[in-house]
Amino acid sequence: MLSTLGEILAVSQIGFPILSYVIFIPLAAAVLLTVLKDEHQIKQVALTATLASFLFSTLLLIFFQNGTADMQFVERLSWIAPLGITYHVGVDGVSVLLVVLTTFLSVLTLLFSWKGINNYFKEYLICLLVLETTVIGVFCALDLFLFFLLWEIMLLPMYFLIKTWGGTRRNYASLKFVLYTLLGSVLMLVGFVILYLNHYTATGIYSFDFLDLLKTPLTRTKQMWVFTLLFFGFAFKVPMFPFHTWLPDAHVEAPTTGSVLLAGVLLKMGTYGFVRFSLPLLPEASTYFVPLMSILGVIGIIYGALLALAQDDIKKLIAYSSISHLGFVILGIFALNANGIQGGIIQMINHGISTSGLFFVVGFLYNRRHTRDIKEYGGLAKQVPILAGFYLIISLSSLAFPGTNGFVGELMILIGAMKSNLMIAAPAFIGVLLAGAYLLWLYQRIMMGELTNPKNKTLVDLDRIEIGICTALVVVILWMGIYPFPFLKMMDGSVAFITDRVASVQTVQNPPKNHVTTLAKKMETE
Repeated sequence: MLSTLGEILAVSQIGFPILSYVIFIPLAAAVLLTVLKDEHQIKQVALTATLASFLFSTLLLIFFQNGTADMQFVERLSWIAPLGITYHVGVDGVSVLLVVLTTFLSVLTLLFSWKGINNYFKEYLICLLVLETTVIGVFCALDLFLFFLLWEIMLLPMYFLIKTWGGTRRNYASLKFVLYTLLGSVLMLVGFVILYLNHYTATGIYSFDFLDLLKTPLTRTKQMWVFTLLFFGFAFKVPMFPFHTWLPDAHVEAPTTGSVLLAGVLLKMGTYGFVRFSLPLLPEASTYFVPLMSILGVIGIIYGALLALAQDDIKKLIAYSSISHLGFVILGIFALNANGIQGGIIQMINHGISTSGLFFVVGFLYNRRHTRDIKEYGGLAKQVPILAGFYLIISLSSLAFPGTNGFVGELMILIGAMKSNLMIAAPAFIGVLLAGAYLLWLYQRIMMGELTNPKNKTLVDLDRIEIGICTALVVVILWMGIYPFPFLKMMDGSVAFITDRVASVQTVQNPPKNHVTTLAKKMETE
């Protein structure tokens, strides 16, 4: 046991298994909550755990080494040895910011939960803590079996959050969420097993390890099959058009914290899967499916935006806006160049911040008026000016206004997409205009004009906790919008590795006439 622990400590540049701390502190707190009865103690334990996990995750940023594609803070422990299954976790430029985003939003959702939950409060916090552990684990897992296991366990706390603390149609929404995700997960698991068996055929060793699978050759036919299977698993989770129908129901019926975590981090699990597994493991298939993926991304951008314009429920409008924004992420990832992929990754973070902020705003309004009907509002800026100011900045971030975080990612995506295929990328600009339309129109209908509804004349502005939540979000919005360099720099090495993997396949398919021999020698050496 001591030698195993020493092995884990030796591979982490920080000197202790920090990723395990980040992953399992919330789970340990959830277990502890089961025996506590005093509500004050329950709150203290839950908040302390989420804050500790967040603070440990910030150390990842401090000690992260830029300019390399290597996995960092790696921990590896044999788990089910006969099947080649290991506890193998680590982060790189693709995943480290997603881990920090998860811990950051978990703190904010916990603070928001101090009021508004009137039944089964302890069980509610347990669900939030277990959900945090599973999502962080998904972003850190380097063993495909571990990734799949955490991916599946994540369904349970989210299901109970919607079903127990959701709206009037919570039973329908929670069941639909689970069934859609399970369907995609089963197909994804089949794809993972094909990779697993292919590695055994090539080496005689069973392994689900991502780093081992990267070194194993895979025929074009198998790549096509595996990409298709993984596509359904990830596309249902994003969700991409036309697999999106579960999302509006889940968002509308979920409690505010469920909507925040669903939009902020859970949807990113799908886009993360494409970047982490599909592109590097299946470069030939990824290249082949670029036109289809790009077209689906553009359809999602425009379709989601048009549906958002037609909504009269604030939450449903924001839900459809997520489909549009994540269409941009897909478009960037499958541009298969550095600008597009880097823009797609940073936009995952941006969408997590801005859309979470919008759902928090809806939560603030709903706690005061208990309605999400847009017609019930109007002229609120006069009554709640602090909320109106924060809401405006968050809306500008979501529509990618220059100086906010959303602008950086969206610009990089569009540049990368135009480099890849101008004809496919051009319609995406329609989505930019539509985003401005539905977000500014929503703000105008809620905050501007005359305060005519007498029920709104008694509204109180944000309290200290709510101001703290909004301030934290706005600081990140402006920081990433004005000075995004540190965040982009962290991704350089990983993005370069992915683009090189894809570029080598594209070069083999269309080799330069004068460099065929050189390329062949290079591939032989590798």
